[in-house]
Amino acid sequence: MSAVSRAPLGSNRTRRTPRARSRAALLSAGAAAALALTLSACGAGGTSGGSGNTNFITGSDGIATVKKGERKPAPDLSGKTVDGKQVDVAGFKGKVVVLNVWGSWCAPCRAEAPNLVKVAKDSAAKGVQFVGINTRDTSTQPAVAFEKQYGVPYPSLYDPTGKLLLRFKAGTLNPQAIPTTIVIDRDGNIAARALQALSEDKLREMLDPVAAEK
Repeated sequence: MSAVSRAPLGSNRTRRTPRARSRAALLSAGAAAALALTLSACGAGGTSGGSGNTNFITGSDGIATVKKGERKPAPDLSGKTVDGKQVDVAGFKGKVVVLNVWGSWCAPCRAEAPNLVKVAKDSAAKGVQFVGINTRDTSTQPAVAFEKQYGVPYPSLYDPTGKLLLRFKAGTLNPQAIPTTIVIDRDGNIAARALQALSEDKLREMLDPVAAEK
């Protein structure tokens, strides 16, 4: 009989069952979150989520916002970019950060790309930094080609399996669709979110009030 068939009978495994179950539950929760993101991926629009005592309000324009004193910190978002460099979003504290979740395979992402590029260039002098999170591209090649095609001037973290996206806490302004755009204020807190492809006007509507804060 093989060692594999005898392994479940070991007493040490039995003693570690509660820990194993806890780990399995965590893995299941992560898988469920990833599946939810996959199911809502690449939609032209979206609705705000969150149950219980959430602190954000979604307007008729689909933009969810949080008052300055009630915002939650953005999670650690750092790692390699699609072109092999390193970026840490926390390093942009003191600037307003516009975080865009995208994929080269996503038609709404392609539709909004020229709008993001224009606003990124126009707002750079106002202390605004755009950062992308490229997800579900199985290699960096299509992502790099996407950035070249649209003349994207800002870096994009490479997150093919969505690990960075799962760092956002449930019940906050977390990414729930592709594309998603999130605005992080100068203190590193999440101020606004849109679960849809954005026109230039809607992006400015979302960004300008946060950029105007002192």
